[in-house]
Amino acid sequence: MAGILTTNNINRIFGTGTNRVHALSDVNMEILEGRLTILRGRSGSGKTCMINLLGALDHPTSGEIYYGTRNIVRESDSKRDALRRTDYGFIFQSVALIPVMTAYENVDFAMRLAGAGLAQRDKRVKECLELVGLTKRMQHRPMELSGGEQQRVAIARAISHKPKIIFADEPTAELDSHMGLVVMKLLKELVDKEGVTIIMTTHDPNMFELADDVYTLENGIITDHMHVTPVPEERAGD
Repeated sequence: MAGILTTNNINRIFGTGTNRVHALSDVNMEILEGRLTILRGRSGSGKTCMINLLGALDHPTSGEIYYGTRNIVRESDSKRDALRRTDYGFIFQSVALIPVMTAYENVDFAMRLAGAGLAQRDKRVKECLELVGLTKRMQHRPMELSGGEQQRVAIARAISHKPKIIFADEPTAELDSHMGLVVMKLLKELVDKEGVTIIMTTHDPNMFELADDVYTLENGIITDHMHVTPVPEERAGD
C-alpha cells in the first residue's frame, strides 16, 4: 500500500509582521491509498487549512506536497485546476448543491465539468445515486430533500467522475448524530467498494473508530497519528 499524498515540512503562515499567524508548522504526513483518513482537532487546530493544501485549493508558505511523484506545490495553476477536476473530489459542510437542479442534475453537472460524454454521464449518475441510496429521490431538488439526503447527493456528485481522492471538510457537522453515522458509514463503504482514498476533517469522536487512520492536530502541529485499521504487512515492512 503506497502513500498517495505526502507532505514535507509544510508551513502555512497568514498575515505579516506582528500579525503573523502560524496556521501549520512543519507538518509531515503520509496519506495511504485506499483508506479513510481523518484529520481531527478543535476549531483553529489547522485541520481545514491542511485539507485545503492537500486538495490544491491553497498554497503552503513553505514545504512540499506530493501527489504520487508530482510536486503539486510547484505546478502551474492550470495543472492544479485540472488535477481538481479529474483526480480530486470535494464534499463540503454546506453541501453546496445547486438549488434549481434535481439530485440527478447536480451529479450530472459535475460530470459535465469533468468532460464526460452524455451516454457515460447518464449511466454513472444513476450508479452513483444508487450507491448512496437515492434512486427514488433523483428527481427531487435540494429543498425537497432532508439534510442527510442532501449530503448523500453531495457524496454522489463527488464520486461521479471516479476521483482518486475525496476531500471532505466536516461533512457531518450539520447532521444529527444518527444521520452523521449513516453518512460516515457510507464514506467507509465507498473506500471499500470504489477503492477511493478519503481524507476528511472532524472533531466528532464518534467518527474516529470508522476511520483507517487518524491524525490529531493542535495549534497547527501533528501531535498524534494512529492506525485504527492495521496497515497491511507489505506496507509495514517497507
